[in-house]
Amino acid sequence: MSTVVTQQIVGPGALKRLSPRFWLARQTQLALFWGPVFIASIVVALILNVSAGYLLPVVIALLAGVAWLVERGRYRSWGYAEREDDLIVTRGLMVRHVSVVPYGRMQFIDVTAGPIDRAFGLATVQLHTAAAATDARIPGLVRPDADALRDRLALVGEAKATGL
Repeated sequence: MSTVVTQQIVGPGALKRLSPRFWLARQTQLALFWGPVFIASIVVALILNVSAGYLLPVVIALLAGVAWLVERGRYRSWGYAEREDDLIVTRGLMVRHVSVVPYGRMQFIDVTAGPIDRAFGLATVQLHTAAAATDARIPGLVRPDADALRDRLALVGEAKATGL
C-alpha cells in the first residue's frame, strides 16, 4: 500500500513553508553575484566599443532574470511536515523530491548557517540517517524555529529509537 504525499497535507502534520527571510537572503546572493557581472559586462562593452558588444549587458540581464525566476521557484517548492512517525521534506522545481524520514532512523541533526543566512537570522536543519542517499535538509528557517525543530526531532527520534 503506497501513500501519495501532496501539498494538501492537513492536520497536525500540515506542510510548513520556509521563512520569507529566506527569499530575501537568496535575492541578496543573486544581487551579490549578478550585480558585479552586469557592471563588468557594461565596462567590457564600453571598452570594446563595438555595436555587438552592447548586446552583452542585455544577455547578462536576461540570464540574471532567469536565475531569479529559477531561485523563486526553488524557494516556493520547499516545505516540510512533522507527522506522528516521520518527517516529510518536499523540494524541487522541475524534478519534485519528497523525502520521508522516520524519526527512529535519524542518527543526528545539524543546524548550520552561512554568513548571509546569519545576517538574515536564518539556519538550515540537516537530518542524517544511516542511508547516505537521504537528503533531508530544511533551509531558510528562522534561527529560533530551527533550534526548536532540532530539539523536537531529537526528542522524538530518541523516543522512537528506543523500540529498535
